[in-house]
Amino acid sequence: MTSSTKSKVCFFFKTSVSLRERAKLKKFIEASFRKEKKKLRSLNFIFCSDQDLLEINQEYLNHNYYTDIITFELSEKGGPVEGEIYISVDRVRDNSQQLKESTAKELHRVIFHGVLHLCGYKDKRAEEKIRMREKEEELLSIYLT
Repeated sequence: MTSSTKSKVCFFFKTSVSLRERAKLKKFIEASFRKEKKKLRSLNFIFCSDQDLLEINQEYLNHNYYTDIITFELSEKGGPVEGEIYISVDRVRDNSQQLKESTAKELHRVIFHGVLHLCGYKDKRAEEKIRMREKEEELLSIYLT
């Protein structure tokens, strides 16, 4: 396989989770970057436990709480996007129950949330959160139909 056809998106599993149609998802993620006019070099998704993500949150961000996702942008300034996205499978499952959504839908929402962060979307202020949620819903509606 030549490098031009090899996916720039990789999935790694420290914790088991059902993630179907991975090739389709990788293509969709790559297309999402193109739609946002961002060049993607490489993106790794690491699916892990609450404890794994808590340790990352404490060590790298000095936060002492659980979260569903941590996104690290590793790009050189002005260069193509490179990143690592860590996702707590435990948080995704809990959130899906609280939101009364399927685990699959919530997992995809979190995946797209990380992608959007790497495309430049923020979610600290109220209006940013609203825009982020709109973009998540847009990607979900396209991907899951």
